[in-house]
Amino acid sequence: MTMEMKDSGSVVLTAYHPHSPARIPGMEQSFVQDVSPGRSPGSRKSFSRCRRINRMLSNESVPPAFSRSNSQASMDSTSMEDFWCEVESIKESREDGPEEAMLLEFKPADEGELEAEWLQDVGLSTLISGAEEEDGQALLSTLTRTQAAAVQKRYNTYTQTLRKKNKHTVRDVRDIFGTSDSSPTIETVPVSPVSSNGIQLPGQKPVWKSVSSKSCLDCGTDKGSPSITEELSYDVSFSESITVLPKTQEWPKNQRFKKEDLALPKFIVRKSRFGLTEVGGLSPEDMKKIRYLSLIELTAFYDALGVELKRNRVERVRGRENGLFGVPLTVLLENDQKKVPGIKVPLIFQKLLLKLEETGLETEGILRVPGSASRVKNLHQELEAKFYEDTFDWDQVRNNDAAGLLKMFIRELPSPLFTVEYLPAFITLVEKISKIKLQLQALHLLIMLMPEANRDTAKAFLQFLKKVVANEGKNKMSLWNVSMIVAPNLFIYKGKRANQQEMQAAATTAHIVRLLIRYQDILWTVPSFLISQVRKMNEAAMNNSKRQLMFDKGVRKLLRRKTMERERPERPEGAVTFPPYLQSDIPEGVIRVYAPLHSKVSMAIQLNSQTKAKDILARFHCENSRGSSQNVRGQIQSLHEIGGNIGQHCLDPDAFMLDVYRANPQAEWVIKPKAS
Repeated sequence: MTMEMKDSGSVVLTAYHPHSPARIPGMEQSFVQDVSPGRSPGSRKSFSRCRRINRMLSNESVPPAFSRSNSQASMDSTSMEDFWCEVESIKESREDGPEEAMLLEFKPADEGELEAEWLQDVGLSTLISGAEEEDGQALLSTLTRTQAAAVQKRYNTYTQTLRKKNKHTVRDVRDIFGTSDSSPTIETVPVSPVSSNGIQLPGQKPVWKSVSSKSCLDCGTDKGSPSITEELSYDVSFSESITVLPKTQEWPKNQRFKKEDLALPKFIVRKSRFGLTEVGGLSPEDMKKIRYLSLIELTAFYDALGVELKRNRVERVRGRENGLFGVPLTVLLENDQKKVPGIKVPLIFQKLLLKLEETGLETEGILRVPGSASRVKNLHQELEAKFYEDTFDWDQVRNNDAAGLLKMFIRELPSPLFTVEYLPAFITLVEKISKIKLQLQALHLLIMLMPEANRDTAKAFLQFLKKVVANEGKNKMSLWNVSMIVAPNLFIYKGKRANQQEMQAAATTAHIVRLLIRYQDILWTVPSFLISQVRKMNEAAMNNSKRQLMFDKGVRKLLRRKTMERERPERPEGAVTFPPYLQSDIPEGVIRVYAPLHSKVSMAIQLNSQTKAKDILARFHCENSRGSSQNVRGQIQSLHEIGGNIGQHCLDPDAFMLDVYRANPQAEWVIKPKAS
């Protein structure tokens, strides 16, 4: 179905919605009208409109409900009014806005085209082109059983569609996956038996472990937490952990969200001996592979749950090429990086967050109470003209107006912050998956799929929202209040008019935002099983390269010459620095750590089973406490694993170094400032 929607701001959205339901279930029949505390007189117009919306919805004739979706939540009227008043505020802010030349197009595609795009997006274009590419072979060699099944299913669909269309000859699936029967399977990475990741099996009682907060990442309620704490595991892929799900299990049809913060469970992630890896702690090349693997894993995860993973096909996204608002994040960052090299979040967004953090966190109704529409419009125009000239007066900006500008920046992005392509997947993870633990795992993989600019900006925004919630005692903004206000700005973008389907999605999108805020410390870490797969990919690629080089006569001569040089007397220590894998004089279990910014630039360190990365950092700090510059001492230093089977890896201070060394004996070890 293709439908065109226009709003008063002259923004046209031509949208293809493969996920639109065939029929719209009934909605809540009435809402008690209640005034939220802290509303300013300037919001009366919007509030009266919200009352009319509630009356309209309560009196509207709709088809009988065949089933209730998860998004039809048990919420109080104040929460619903927060959501719909925000929608009305968005609409009003665009009524007098300028004409904007933006266009988003989503076009339908047949199943074969969708699967071909999926194979390209996961780095397996070689299966379409027929070329024998090393990267594709390396990726296939690391897949788990469920991941391999997901790839195989999409490739089968692609080839069958091509054969029906009588297009060019395609490779048989058995030629790719090396099988001879009619049910081909890929040789997969073995997986250790694990628990069902939150799904209780028949006859099996849940076992809860007592975990020390020092050895884990704790993410849950801050006060009055539930007595039972659930542990998350990153060691085994999420899809492998739920393959034992009974096929007869059905998701509850009448599940309702509870707006109380205590309704959310408390999750902890126990640190393995490799520690945890933050997003941004890997090289761009390895993060690209993480995205490939995350899409495969997300697809396998949805397959295991019997849920279809739907994506929008984005044909065209057009926005401004200069300015502040309505500019694509990548373009905005390119412009900002000319002023501040290495910046990851747009300067205007950082400044708005800083303004609110400095003066607005304790403002009652912050984010909920709208600022003056005329003032926000004037500030918007003034920022566009003066921001980069550093002549804009931030002292004149009131807190509610700054919050309005912040929300305007997010919803005016040409493409939504959480990407048009995966918006259906965000909705599906709540609509079709009932357990919060499984929702969180799906959300985690979706975060890994986000483009770097979107992910970094979203991280900064969610950190700010967490601070808002932490000041609930003064600003009267609970986690659920904040989620209901923010959701329309993230998921009902471009200020389009609210319809019945969006009414149903109100609670769904708010629940997604609530999960993002509450569990952000978990979501912005890279699952260790994905890092293990990246290591295996890199090792497979290196082995393929080595085999290819062995046929090069020039390389053979070079190797013979190197062999002869090794038989000569050793050179004096320190004369030439070789990579660790050529340093034959370094005994097993000893690493040489380099610290180019310190006065003592290198040190050989004997590892034992208890040596952690923070111990090495402490030793360098002690040795260089006097010689290093004040600038270096003021920076946060981290130990990095570089080369071997990883591009670059910023190590967790609690990582056990002997385990990391054994996983990557050819790596170099460098101390340098941690990326902000």
